[in-house]
Amino acid sequence: MRLAESCTVTVLTAAAAVSAASLDTCCAHLASKLGDIVTTTPFTENDYFSLQESTLVPACIVRPRSAQDVSHAVAILSTSRTPGCEFAIKGGGHTPAGGSANIEGGVTIDLTSLNATVLGDDSKSVAVGAGAVWNDVYGYLDGLSLAAAGGRNGLVGVGGLLLGGGISHFSPRVGWACDGVVGYEVVLANGTLANVSSTSHPDLYRALKGGGNNFCVVTRYDLATFPQGNMSVSTISYDVSQAGAVFDAFTDIAASPNFDPYVSLQTGLLYGSAAKAWSLSSSAFYTKPVLHPEVYRELEAVPSISNTSKITAVAALAAENPTPPLNWLFATLTFGTSSEAMLDIFKSLNGSLYDFNPAGGVTWNFAFEPLPSVMLSHAAATGGNVLGLSPEDGNSVILLFSALWPNSSSNDVVYRKGRDAFAAIKAVAERKGVLRKFEYLNYAGPHQSPLASYGADNLEFLRQVSKKYDPAGVFQRKVPGGFKLW
Repeated sequence: MRLAESCTVTVLTAAAAVSAASLDTCCAHLASKLGDIVTTTPFTENDYFSLQESTLVPACIVRPRSAQDVSHAVAILSTSRTPGCEFAIKGGGHTPAGGSANIEGGVTIDLTSLNATVLGDDSKSVAVGAGAVWNDVYGYLDGLSLAAAGGRNGLVGVGGLLLGGGISHFSPRVGWACDGVVGYEVVLANGTLANVSSTSHPDLYRALKGGGNNFCVVTRYDLATFPQGNMSVSTISYDVSQAGAVFDAFTDIAASPNFDPYVSLQTGLLYGSAAKAWSLSSSAFYTKPVLHPEVYRELEAVPSISNTSKITAVAALAAENPTPPLNWLFATLTFGTSSEAMLDIFKSLNGSLYDFNPAGGVTWNFAFEPLPSVMLSHAAATGGNVLGLSPEDGNSVILLFSALWPNSSSNDVVYRKGRDAFAAIKAVAERKGVLRKFEYLNYAGPHQSPLASYGADNLEFLRQVSKKYDPAGVFQRKVPGGFKLW
């Protein structure tokens, strides 16, 4: 037994040494061509949303100062025959799954210096660098009484949100955040810089609206702007015994055939394993400066522990405090509007999680969000997207299933419990006959297949676009993070 263990260690050590040598060569080659934008200064915990990402250690980091720098780096990495030149692309670093925007022992291209935000001459669009976060965009546009469809948390990266579709406070009015992209500046797999729009490479333009990191490195997004002043938000906390009444009120809003396009609503359940306690809340946003709009009357009528309301600027609302470094797990499902399904999902979660308390504890968070058909009606007018949804699908609900915990030694047991609990609530939606196929990429877990959930035709379209613009499969084989097509 000892001999076998010793041999195994020797083989792994030799393989690691070969890999390290090849990566040193790769990084040395990059440094010789690109100079001081190549560094081995490591990331810190604050550079990423999750510990799963921040604890990965790339062999080197490329920090480009321009799109041309990105072009040169991708050209070198894509054509290098040195084994082990895999790479990752980092924007805001908000995706929780390890390897999505960082890489162990490879090369991470950190786009955060490409964060300029510049209004177009006609004020109808704004050019945003791919390394910006939404705080940058809203802070710039607020003073101009304008907005663009983007993330609700201002610390989320512009690029990651848009490539996965993107839910915005403004989505019922203007569609998915990706529907608001009027143009992209990209670096293709061979290092070529290109401008992509509805009239220039229209197939790639559509593929980037939900297709993830499978085609190119986007260095700039041109976003449609629209007039926007202050908005309102009510934050309501309830005793968990009110869950049925809250879910009824939520469903009445989410299922309405005349869905109010100024509504942006999240109803959430939170469970702390150490205290064995549930909390229930609603964040009721309204993208007009109207306190307590009529659409939220039923939701606010449910007996509450607290209800605070305010009028605020978009930038101030998005400027959330960063979360402390933690491990994270995401998963998602979509289901037809049903308060009974929501209540049964809650009961299933309580049964699965109540007695589970790993070392260091874990907090579970479940956020329900309307996905109204009016939100899906905007895609056709903006060049389409690949999400596979249409207004004819009717109103539905997206659930973000998440867990956060401090102790990395608990990762495996939390992953297993999360998978089991998620499977159980998915079965609830199936039994109720309300489960939908769509999986929102930005909420999906590593075990899910959001690209396949767009439907066979869209998946095949994405594969063909990938093979057209990246025939060697650089973004399939050398960029292992994210959801792949091949």
